[in-house]
Amino acid sequence: MRRNIFLYLFLFAALYIIFQYINSSKGLEYQGKQIEKIERKLADKDSIAGMYQERLAHVEYFTLLGNDNAKEYFDNDDLDLAIIKPAIEDGLYAKNTAQGNELITFVGDGRPFQINKVQILNHRWIIADFSDGKKWGEMLVEYFVNEDGTVDYKTVESLVYPN
Repeated sequence: MRRNIFLYLFLFAALYIIFQYINSSKGLEYQGKQIEKIERKLADKDSIAGMYQERLAHVEYFTLLGNDNAKEYFDNDDLDLAIIKPAIEDGLYAKNTAQGNELITFVGDGRPFQINKVQILNHRWIIADFSDGKKWGEMLVEYFVNEDGTVDYKTVESLVYPN
């Protein structure tokens, strides 16, 4: 009888060990698949992030802060971009008056044209968007930063889109 108890105990222990081995191997296999899936997602996200970084660098090239030549131009004149960039933009916005903006050569229908958005391209040119509420247009502005810190603006070209 005692021998039968040990035999049953041994069989039960062997079955328990086999069950644990199979269960843990399935668990490891499942975890391995999960790790592979997460690694694939991470690789996809890294490639997408790299693609966006490349596109962003391409887009930022035509901005004042993304153009190394423009930055070097201001560095040579000992001008701080953090100060001069807002001064240039604010100077354009300050030209918006109730009568319109002197840089915009078009006459609005009932309301004067005013500059809405400004993008500084480099150390000489600005693209600006303007509208009168009904019509809108864009213009290319040339600017010069004088030695006393003032900024002079000159409209190079402008256009109004048809309705």
